Amino acid sequence: MKPQPVISLKDITVVRDGVVVLKDVDWDIHPGDRWVLFGANGSGKTTLLEVVSSYLFPTRGSATILGEKLGRTDARELRSRIGYVGPAPARLVRAQLPAVEIVITGLHASFVDTRWHDYHDDDWEWARECLHQLDATHLADRRFSTLSEGEKKRVLIARSLMTRPELLLLDEPGSGLDLGARERLIASLYRLSTRSDAPPIVLVTHHVEEIPLGFDKVLMLSGGQVVGSGSPHDVLTADTLSHTYGLPMQIQHDQGRWRAWSSPDRFSERRA
Repeated sequence: MKPQPVISLKDITVVRDGVVVLKDVDWDIHPGDRWVLFGANGSGKTTLLEVVSSYLFPTRGSATILGEKLGRTDARELRSRIGYVGPAPARLVRAQLPAVEIVITGLHASFVDTRWHDYHDDDWEWARECLHQLDATHLADRRFSTLSEGEKKRVLIARSLMTRPELLLLDEPGSGLDLGARERLIASLYRLSTRSDAPPIVLVTHHVEEIPLGFDKVLMLSGGQVVGSGSPHDVLTADTLSHTYGLPMQIQHDQGRWRAWSSPDRFSERRA
């Protein structure tokens, strides 16, 4: 018997200022799932993530999150069970703290100095284990402000694991990283995804090159609607990418990774 979904969205529609930003979205996330939420800028990815993380009530439809019906439960309690890494939390970090202290403050969903809460030896041990899971053990005692952007991303993902969340949401973690930092992050996410104790993970991106090995499901949005849902091989096709980006796209899969591009010649022919 298949376990109950961790997230179940039915007919989700979101209207803002008279504009439909999501329309009739259905999505189930099960234990052990590794999803990529994919689409161009403005496709509705962030809005959908806000619904999944309980920060946004849909205009229409129903959202069941971690077994609780959104709108009929305390959303603050739900949020404590979800790990989230995005641009907003990164701006709140006390940059003078060492990385391991940044991680341990995730236990109380707080970015204040560690002196404001009590932590036990087991908590510090778990904080270092969370860093280890993101290949960041060597960063534990370094001040956050001295880390590269890629290192900061890995520390913040480690922080999101501190509460042993039931769902992990990663909102474009590869944004702003150079090639080397991106590849180190992708490798860390792959290793995290293979752990039997890792929660279901949703990775948001608009670059197929950022999809790690082990992420075997894709939900693609375009114009606020689902245009593909299933395995990457079924969803990430030249046709769906061309539709999503309005360009004649090509895509290649090699050794478990993806690459997409648009031929200038084909683009010129299409415009002509």
